[in-house]
Amino acid sequence: MADPARISQVVYNLLDNALQFTDRGSITVAARSAARKVEVSVTDGGPGIDREIMPRLFTKFASKSDSGTGLGLYLCKAIIESHGGRIWAENNKDGKGATFTFTLASAAT
Repeated sequence: MADPARISQVVYNLLDNALQFTDRGSITVAARSAARKVEVSVTDGGPGIDREIMPRLFTKFASKSDSGTGLGLYLCKAIIESHGGRIWAENNKDGKGATFTFTLASAAT
């Protein structure tokens, strides 16, 4: 029961960010359904999220990128939350890259 164009926009933005920050390594997109929710994650092998940016990652104009405006993740958050979902990010436990995850309610039982 989601707007496919807006959810596609979120996935595209997360993939675009992963591509920008991953010079080497892999990018993985995964989706799973559990407990009446769908969870989608994008994991990259880049440098990870800078500690300075992490607390304000999904706010307007938060960026350490030379080319970005800092609006992409802010818009992703607005889209996901307007669908009743949640979005978050964390650095990977192995110290390589980051994972961005969002959840949405699922109509499936």
